[in-house]
Amino acid sequence: MIGASAGPLRILHLEDSDLDAELIEAELDNLGHPVVIERVITRDGFAAAAVAGRHDIILADYVLPTFDGVSALGIARQQCPDTPFIFCSGTLGEEVAVEALKNGATDYVTKQRLDRMCRTIVRALAEARAREDKRAAEAALKALNDTLETRIAERTRELAEANAALEAQITERERAEDALRLVQRLDAVGQLTSGVAHDFNNLLTVIAGNIEFLERAVTDERSRRRLDMMRGAAARGADLTAQLLAFSRRQRLAPTPVSLNRTVVSMRDLLQSSIGGAIRIETTLQQDLWPALVDATQIELVILNLAINARDAMAVGGRLTIETANVIVTVNPTRPEQPQPGEYVMISVSDTGTGMTPDVMSRVFEPFFTTKETGKGSGLGLAQVYGFVKQSGGGVRIDTVLGEGTSIKVYLPRVEGAVAALPESGPVVEGIRGYAPGREPVLLVVDDDAGVREVTVTRLSEAGYTVHEAASGLQALAFLEAEPNVDLVVLDFAMPGMNGAEVATEIRKRWPAVPILFVTGFAETAALDRAGVTGADAIVLKPFRDGELERKVSAALASPVAAGLRLVSDRSRQG
Repeated sequence: MIGASAGPLRILHLEDSDLDAELIEAELDNLGHPVVIERVITRDGFAAAAVAGRHDIILADYVLPTFDGVSALGIARQQCPDTPFIFCSGTLGEEVAVEALKNGATDYVTKQRLDRMCRTIVRALAEARAREDKRAAEAALKALNDTLETRIAERTRELAEANAALEAQITERERAEDALRLVQRLDAVGQLTSGVAHDFNNLLTVIAGNIEFLERAVTDERSRRRLDMMRGAAARGADLTAQLLAFSRRQRLAPTPVSLNRTVVSMRDLLQSSIGGAIRIETTLQQDLWPALVDATQIELVILNLAINARDAMAVGGRLTIETANVIVTVNPTRPEQPQPGEYVMISVSDTGTGMTPDVMSRVFEPFFTTKETGKGSGLGLAQVYGFVKQSGGGVRIDTVLGEGTSIKVYLPRVEGAVAALPESGPVVEGIRGYAPGREPVLLVVDDDAGVREVTVTRLSEAGYTVHEAASGLQALAFLEAEPNVDLVVLDFAMPGMNGAEVATEIRKRWPAVPILFVTGFAETAALDRAGVTGADAIVLKPFRDGELERKVSAALASPVAAGLRLVSDRSRQG
């Protein structure tokens, strides 16, 4: 079978004898395949016809009058080397035939044995196809080899990218898990510390209150000094519980628009005296700084805490830099303390101290964790900073290099839009005013702790009030049922059974005109809000300080609501 192509077999025939040409062409009919023959006789004719791809096979006589087969073979090898070349001659001897094959001829057939012509042509075509297939395979292999290195490099790059993406996912998952564990640990510590703070504040209220009572009876100087030491220790205990409540985000904040630039400038002398003369303070304050929405008193404590920490990190002096700036955070946080994307007012405190190790960084905000010597620090400074900033809606970022220093950046929410003028505080009403002659205000003190209740009742009785007491919410409601003419209820917030919020709700439902003043050593901000507590004047914190209880009781009694209640009560008595 020919199988060279779907069309006829194209043959270039070099033959000068018409008779031999007819015999050969007649033999080609036995191929069983259409044949197209182009016959040439001269050198020029052969050279013009021997073009690559024009013919499927070449048949050539060996001896011609003006030309010979060897020359024709040379022309074919040069112009169409892939076309099979078969000699067909009546004078071709074996020795000449072998030489012709060496010179590149595909095969030969003698004119005396033309019956071999078809088989020789089929074999020559098959060999040509095999050579072509081999060349194609070699070309494909060469192309494969040429691109193999590129494809290997590309695949290696793809695998490297996939591996990098997988490592990034693993790293991000580990970071998220670490962050979750840190949040859970801080929340657990926060719940523990807030509960301890509540109980501790009740104890401090009893201690501080009785110290104050004892001071009135003690006359000798030695005993007074001891009472002063005790009062100072109680005050330090109150400061510690305040820091614990700050960390656990349970403190009551009063956010107002604050200029951090003005805060830093006003604190410069305090900071310099706190950190000592061996450390130089530098400030870089942005001129068009946004106002921050924070508790003004607490942010001062934050700056002071950061400055003291920076001082302790610089054993032999150094430089402390305070910077303010408007910052737009665009990246998501990688640690729990860091800020969420948004607009913030940033204040940073940087030092040239020892820096922090990764182990220290992982625990730096935990309460009571400190790298200082025993007695040199409580470990609550940064914990307080963390709690205050997170409760304020901001974040903290720490940049530290071991041996070079640390920069702690505090991000605080900016005031949105125009800043409304802050209402001025009304005058503080002191003493008992606006009551009928011989009529003392009637107060109801509600607290489950007998020691705290005794201190509260004693202080208010000495201030000139008629004071009744109840040890629980149910007792308070029962007393009001029997004696509704109460001018003010002084109510503990955290009580077992019926808590202060629930008691206040019931009182407002039954006796809506009776004002309530909350007393608490700890209360969550959300719980206070649910109880309808508005403003700092409605809360007295335990332990009591500097006559705060008496001042706020007096202010509550002077309120319009209390005045209206008092008028109704006086009229009912007169009737």
